[in-house]
Amino acid sequence: MTVEQKLNELKHHHDNKEPELQVTLKDDSKGVEGYIVVWDSAPGEKGPLGACAKGGTRILPDLSVDVVRMLASKMALKNAAAGLPLGGAKSGLKADSNDPETEYKYKEFAKMSKPYLHENGGVFGGFGFDIGARKEHPYWVCEALGSLKSFTGKPIDMGGTDYDVEGIAGLGVAVAGREATQHLGLVDKTYSVQGVGAMGAAVIRYFQNMGGSLRFISDPRLGGSWQLDEGKLSDEFFHYIKDHNIAEVHKILKADHLFLSEDSNEALYQPVDLIYPCAVQNVITKENVNKLQTKLVVEGANSPVSFDAYSLLKDKKIYAAPDFMVNSGGVIAAFVEMTDGTSPEENARTKVKTKEAKRLTEEKIAKNMHDFFACIKETNFSSHEAAYYIALSRLYS
Repeated sequence: MTVEQKLNELKHHHDNKEPELQVTLKDDSKGVEGYIVVWDSAPGEKGPLGACAKGGTRILPDLSVDVVRMLASKMALKNAAAGLPLGGAKSGLKADSNDPETEYKYKEFAKMSKPYLHENGGVFGGFGFDIGARKEHPYWVCEALGSLKSFTGKPIDMGGTDYDVEGIAGLGVAVAGREATQHLGLVDKTYSVQGVGAMGAAVIRYFQNMGGSLRFISDPRLGGSWQLDEGKLSDEFFHYIKDHNIAEVHKILKADHLFLSEDSNEALYQPVDLIYPCAVQNVITKENVNKLQTKLVVEGANSPVSFDAYSLLKDKKIYAAPDFMVNSGGVIAAFVEMTDGTSPEENARTKVKTKEAKRLTEEKIAKNMHDFFACIKETNFSSHEAAYYIALSRLYS
């Protein structure tokens, strides 16, 4: 069997597999509707948790179980690609995070989930941060459950890694960029970032400390796209971005940088060594792929490259590291939270879980990029095919 045939066989199996658990938790009298999907808990049997699957919790008013199912499938790939003994899962609440009623709904959803939770003998590893997340959520869930065990990304004094605040997912994406530029011999490491939210800001913060030279940023909140000649953003910029103080961010940009365009995707099209799309999905498509002037795309967002654009990137000799290969710092941190027995008090004093999550993220993402380029060289796969082959082989080995 050729590697192409093996990949097709693995993809067919994955795409046609039914999830191990798919449940809709609904109470019309309380206005609560949420979903839990566990793709496969078997990978956890190889590790300290036993049968268990993990992923974050998405909160959107128009969420559906089909979307949560798709995300659980992708979490299975992400966890396998990261080499974690942990199956893939996803949960979701159909709600608006800005609605005052969401606290009540999230707590009720958490209570309804108890029979499925790993701490109660189930295969669902619990809740975590995703789109729609707010810093209050771990407090709500842990209060509702009377336990600290089933929410990951908690503050450090609750025994967590605080991975959202620490930007551990962004660390992993930055490490991927560092390793890829070294592999390709891109010495200058000039780069652009599209989307300067939590992910994009973390990528910049870490990658500029790895020698990256930032040239362009784009974000609709910033009024479009900006050019930076000095290659770095200041600590002051990160402070205001973290506090969502966009007015002050605009002052810094207008004082120190050159306004480029009102197009919030313009950073993607500039002549740099690598680009980090860190906002939304499908921003690089077959319609705009010919505008790219880079050698490398490292995906910080979920699915920022459309499926039909990968072969075109290969034709242009542009490598693209898919999100499930590089954006796994969050679930790596979750695994550390779930397996490290350090008490909340000791963790608050030493930050031992955060330190271990960062160390493990660097180690695993660096290995992923080594395996990624080795696979492309050995098989002549496109970037997307190589990433899928690695993840699927690990998942179904």
